[in-house]
Order: sequence, then C-alpha cells, then structure tokens
Amino acid sequence: MRTFFPSESCKETQLNALNPESWLQVERGKLSKLSSQSSSSSIESLIKVPEPQILPYFKPVDYVEVLAQIHEELESCPPQERSSLYLLQFQVFRGLGEVKLMRRSLRAAWQKASTVHDKLVFGAWLKYEKQGEDLIADLLGTCGKCAQEFGPIDVGSQLPLDINVNPHECVSMNGNQVSTNVSFRVGDEKIVCDRQKISGLSAPFNAMLNGCFTESLCEEIDFSENSISPSGMRAVKEFSMTGSLSEAPLKLLLEILVFANKFCCERLKDACDRKLASLVSTREVAVGLMEYALEENTPILAASCLQVFLRDLPNCLNDDRVVEMFIHAHRQQISIMVGLASFSLYCLLSEVAMNLDPRSDKAACFLERLIEFAKTDQQRLLAFHQLGCVRLLRKEYDKAKPLFEAAVNAGHIYSVVGLARLGYIRGHKLWAYERLSSVISTVTPLGWMHEERSLYCEGDKCWEDLEKATELDPTLTYPYMYRAASLMRKQNAQAALAEINRVLGFKLALECLELRFCFYLAHEDYRSALRDVQAILTLSPDYRMFEGRVAASQLRTLVREHVDNWTTADCWLQLYDRWSSVDDIGSLSVIYQMLESDAAKGVLYFRQSLLLLRLNCPDAAMRSLQLARQHGSSEHERLVYEGWILYDTGHCEEGLRKAEESIKIKRSFEAFFLKAYALADSSQDPSCSSTVVSLLEDALKCPSDRLRKGQALNNLGSVYVDCGKLDLAADCYINALNIRHTRAHQGLARVHFLRNEKADAYEEMTKLIEKARNNASAYEKRSEYCDRELTKADLEMVTRLDPLRVYPYRYRAAVLMDSHKEKEAIAELTKAIAFKADVHLLHLRAAFHEHIGDVLGALRDCRAALSVDPNHQEMLELRSRVNSPEP
Repeated sequence: MRTFFPSESCKETQLNALNPESWLQVERGKLSKLSSQSSSSSIESLIKVPEPQILPYFKPVDYVEVLAQIHEELESCPPQERSSLYLLQFQVFRGLGEVKLMRRSLRAAWQKASTVHDKLVFGAWLKYEKQGEDLIADLLGTCGKCAQEFGPIDVGSQLPLDINVNPHECVSMNGNQVSTNVSFRVGDEKIVCDRQKISGLSAPFNAMLNGCFTESLCEEIDFSENSISPSGMRAVKEFSMTGSLSEAPLKLLLEILVFANKFCCERLKDACDRKLASLVSTREVAVGLMEYALEENTPILAASCLQVFLRDLPNCLNDDRVVEMFIHAHRQQISIMVGLASFSLYCLLSEVAMNLDPRSDKAACFLERLIEFAKTDQQRLLAFHQLGCVRLLRKEYDKAKPLFEAAVNAGHIYSVVGLARLGYIRGHKLWAYERLSSVISTVTPLGWMHEERSLYCEGDKCWEDLEKATELDPTLTYPYMYRAASLMRKQNAQAALAEINRVLGFKLALECLELRFCFYLAHEDYRSALRDVQAILTLSPDYRMFEGRVAASQLRTLVREHVDNWTTADCWLQLYDRWSSVDDIGSLSVIYQMLESDAAKGVLYFRQSLLLLRLNCPDAAMRSLQLARQHGSSEHERLVYEGWILYDTGHCEEGLRKAEESIKIKRSFEAFFLKAYALADSSQDPSCSSTVVSLLEDALKCPSDRLRKGQALNNLGSVYVDCGKLDLAADCYINALNIRHTRAHQGLARVHFLRNEKADAYEEMTKLIEKARNNASAYEKRSEYCDRELTKADLEMVTRLDPLRVYPYRYRAAVLMDSHKEKEAIAELTKAIAFKADVHLLHLRAAFHEHIGDVLGALRDCRAALSVDPNHQEMLELRSRVNSPEP
C-alpha cells in the first residue's frame, strides 16, 4: 500500500507543530532570528514527532506459524483454493514490509489461478503493482521480446459453452425430420422460419411449436409484442439454421440477447454473450454493457467488462458509474461478474481505493463489501481491521470500535492498537495502557506492543517501553524519533543527532530525515539541513513536510538562501570526497544540487541511481535510471542506461544486448562496464572470467572519472581473486585506493587473508572502518579476520549499526550451539526472525530444532522458509529429512 495511515493525536505533551505558512514568509537574511533563540520553545516550534501509524495490514503475532500453515495447506488443498492461500500469504508479507515477497505471492496467485476470474483479478493486480513500468515493456519490445505477461485474457476461450442438449434439441438438430415452415409477424413484416429449427432453440419454443399450445397449429404467429425487431428475428432465424450469428450492430445484439433470455434460448444467448464480449474495448463501452450483462446473466460479457475496468486501475475508480456498480451490485450480480473470486476482487478494489484516499467513501464501501464476501476467519479479521482503520481516519469512532473488536475476537491481536487509540480519544488513557499491558503479558511480546503502550504513559515508563520496543524490533522508527526529539528539547543536540543517526544508518526513512533536517535548522546548521532536504527530494520529489503542509522544495529554496553557492568544480570535489568516504546521503545531496546546473544530466542521474541502489531504494533508483535515459546526450549513452534498466529488472540477456549495441556505436567505459558486470553476474561458465577481465580492461582504457574507474578496478580485482591471481588482484585494489576508491580496502583485505596474512587483512578492514561513514558491512567483514572475542565485539557493533544484517545473529547462535546452549541459540535467532523474514535465519533455526529433536518446530521453520524462498535447495533437503525420519 503506497499511502500511510496517519494516526489521531493522543499525546498532549507532544512537541508543538511548526506553523510553516508563517515560517515561509521569513525574509532573506532573517531566518537566523527564528533559530537563534536559545529557548526550548523555539526548538519545539520546529519539531513534531507524529504518533506511530496504525497499519491497515494483517500482522499476526507469530507470522512464522501462519506462513507454515499456509504452506502446509498449499501442499494438499484443491486447485481452486490455491489463489486464495497465496493472497493470504501476500497479506502476511505486506504486514512484514517485504515488497519483493509480496509481488512473488501475487504472481503465484496469478500463475496458480484455476478460474478465469482469479486469473483476471490477479493479472490486473500485478499490472497495477507494476505501474510506471511501461518503459521496460517498450525496451523488451526493441529486443524482440514480448512483455505482455499480464496482458488481457480472452474470456470467451476460458469459459467454454456448458449447455446440456435436450431431447427436443437432438431431434431438431439431426436434420432427418420433415420440416414445416412457420411465419413470425413482427409489425408489418413476416419472417418465414423452419418450424423444427426454431423449436430446437429452446424448450419454450419446442412446447409452443410442437406441443399442445394453439401456436403449434398456426402457420403464422404474431411476435410484435415480444421486443424483437424484424432484423432481430431474421438474425434468430439465421442462427436457428446455421448455429452462428453473423456480424450485427451492438444494438441489435442486445435486442437478440434480451429475446434469447426471454425464451430460454441458451445457445443463442451464449452466442450473443460472446459476440458482445468481443466488442468491449473501452471503459465507456464496458459501463454501458455491464448493466445488460448483469441484468441478462451473461458471464462472459460481465467478465470482459470487469477486465476493462480492472486493467484501468486506478483511473476507473474516478468514474462514479464504475464505483456505484461495484458498491451496489448484489451477490448474484457479483457472482455473474467474477464467479467465486469476489473476496479477491474487493481486496484489490479496497487496496486501490485506500491508496487513492483512505478516508474516501469508496474505500469504506469496498471494505464493507470485503467483509460481506469474507469466508474464512483470516479473511474476516483482515477486512474488519482494514475497515476499522478507515473508520478511525474518518473519525467515525463509534463505527470503528466494533470493527476492531471483531478483528481481535477473530484472532488479530494487532487490532488492539485501534481499540487503544479509540480509548484514549475518549479519555480512557489508563484503560488503553492496561489493555496493552494485558496483551504483553499473555502473548510473546513484540516491538509494536511496547511502542503503542508508550503513548499512554509518561516519564521513565514511557522511556522504558520505547527502549524495549527498539530491543524487540529495531526497525520501528518512532522510538528513535521520540527519544531524539526529547533529547533535543533538553538542549542536548549531540545526543539527539546521534539517536536519529542510529536509525538513518540502516533505514533511510523520510520522516527521520525530516526530523534531522529540523534539528539542523534549529541550530542554524544550514549546510547540513540543505543536505537532508535535498536527499528527501531525491527520494520523493513531491514530499511535503510538517504534516503535509509545506512542500519540501519550498523549504529547500528558503534554506539555500543561507548557504554559500558551490561552483560546478566545487560540486565535483564535494561529490568525490563524499563518495570516497562512503557518505551516500551526502553524495545524493551533492548530485541533486549539480542537476540544477548545465552539467550532463544523464551521467548525474545514473550516479544517483547507483547510490539509491546502495541505500536499498530500488523504486527511486529505477526512476533515476529512467531519467538518465531521458537525459542521455547520445544514442550510445542512452543504450547503456537502457541496458541497466533491463538488467536491474531481471532481463540480463537483453541488458547485455543493449551494451553490445552501444559498443558498436562507440567504445565507452560505461558500455564495457555494463557488459562485464552483466556477464559476470549471469554466466555459470568459469571460462567467462577471461572475457570479463578483457571487458574491464577495455573499460579502463576509455575516458571516465576516477569514481567509476575505481569501481572498475575494484571489480577487476574481484575477478582476479576468484581466478586465484592474487598479485594481479592486489595491484588492482592498490590502484583503486590510489584514486580514493575506499571500498577497495575490503578487496585488499581478502587478498591478505588468502595469502595467510590475517593480521594485515584485519588492519586493512580497520582502515575502511575509519574512512567510511556507513561501515556496518566493514565491521562484519573484519570479524572474519580476528579471534573469537574480537569477532564477537565486531558483530555486536554490526548489530548496533545495522540490526537488519543477519550474519551476526547466525554467528552468535552457532557459537551458543557449539557451547551446548541450545535454548539460547534458538532464542538468538528468534530475536531476529521476529522482525525479519529471512530464509537463512529460518534455515538455521530449523536445523537447531532438528538437532534437539523438535520435529514439529523444525517442520514449521522449514515450511515458513520455503514460503520465503520456495527453491532453497538446502531447505528442501532439510524438510525432506524432517518429514521422513528414520524409524
């Protein structure tokens, strides 16, 4: 979900909000007046820490158990239930914030869909998730590869005709009966038909023409009052003779459809259904035809119209006619439209509606329908919780409470957060505190529980809860922000910055950057404030600060007036310094500033994308890559960026092709580098190393700046190490260090280690730690080159700097296991698994469970791990072993 759910304010002692409108009116040169006041009130005017969001997600207390249950059910369930289970798996991963795993689950739901309706809904959902990726499809097209993976479905071919042929139809269709004619008068015209052919259309016609009705004796029957035109009746006659409908205008087809329904002509109705479905091409046509489809019960036409709507998400939800149809269609009509996939449909619609505006009427209405179509407890608790979140946002407190209660009663403990907020709003602060305390004492406590309880207490109790929240889940940003703001309010700026830097060291959260911007602003450090606001704008160009009231770009304009301008040469020197010191946020800021000049923007956007990838911001990195392509100054440069776009989206072969096309036009550093990088990453053939070496050498012969040449030398050194050519590798790394490519220390350390020079390796990594601003990975690597006690110290530092790195937990757990401290070893892994779904952590814990004879625990972790990575070979082997223990 792309939007967040801001919470209601429930802490009177929160820091006061800045009035940005008046602040923006400060004249040039007078900003210092605002921040030069030393009183804490002036600092508070700049700082506000919003309460933690109530996320509208499925957040089970033990997600491992839920994933394991889903995996077990997937192994034995009927095919028609698989898509729903993958949708539930998607919801679990969304609650964990695992975007890649979410998409993989959606893809699995689409791939395993057993009905056209499931295929249609999940195909549209995947298309919606891939918004903005049209360029990738276009680039694949230039390589001769079709990218319409989730293209429109031919609904008619997926829904075959299923009509039982009655005895009267057999007689009418065998052609052996002697036929007599019958005429149907429509107005002034008379249409002569074969009596037996018409009677074969349906049981009512057979009874009329061959039964005991008066019409069976008539040679002419008046059909003027049956809502059929002469043209329509002639088309019916033709169908009775040929079994097919010729080309007919839309209006006539609708007329025939109504007629076929009236006289139960199922084959004629099916033919109309398919013909009409083939005419659905635009939303406007679909809106008009859906009404007929639901009224006349034509599932192919209904599904075809639905497909047009869903493939037009989110735009179609701005059409009131479409929204009204989804809101007011009754259950039978929904069944006609989407078969048994009604819950999946409203899951998608409510997701899109909440992304557009979580407070909107349509979001609330779609969620009400989601509750209506929920079949399992897990579906119900999700729907109740999401609607509760929307009702809370809309300040419909009386409606929100029973929804959160229903979610909690269905087993969703996280919904107690909604109840606690509602309790506080109504003045029941103590009740909210006690409700959270009850949860903490009855289930395995998680970080969000202590974070939430901290809102309902003061002083030391609040601080203790926030510390516990960080201990249990260091990825929660609110505790860091609250502590940092409190320290700033006490005039302890150094400690405040250290606290907010803790989280920014491993999680580039916009709200944390915004808070640090405020800290720098309050202390007149405008250069640092400018750095942070420019980093914010790089990540989110439309970001608004101070609770959405001021555009970040406006604040940047104001702050920049108090900072000396850098020339282009100054900017390149600053970028070089920051890149060399592994200061990625600082580098981003410098590039943002350089993009305002007349410099080659393609190159700068490309550098920006490299930094964003390093900072684990793949969406922003892809946006920068596309901008690099857009601003490329030549065809060969654009081809390189196109190659990187394809490579980064998993199309390695096509990326290589783009590199080769670029080289044919002009031999350039970036083209050779791309080709070498993609080849080294994709080829399993050891002999390709010589090709990669040759490509990198060619790259180094081409003009480029020292930042990129240092990277090429570093990569070349890595290839030489893999080939056992340590002297050549060392030369590469030393040359890279000579042009201040700081990360080359790590490669040189590896060479020392392979030469059995462990002390030199340790020393080399120490140099990297001293130079690099972001150095968690350096501590982790250095831990491999020292004795156990120093290793433990380095890995403890890694966990403090970046708690998302999993190797330290695995190492500590392995040491405990070697010391026969099985419970402590499992606890060490469990601590990390609680906030990070990682296959390596789950694999190791499963092995520990197997070792101590806990078969059920091992099997649970195996299943959960295979939900994260279904093709993990060691995990598959372990599960097989656990599943079939020796007698």
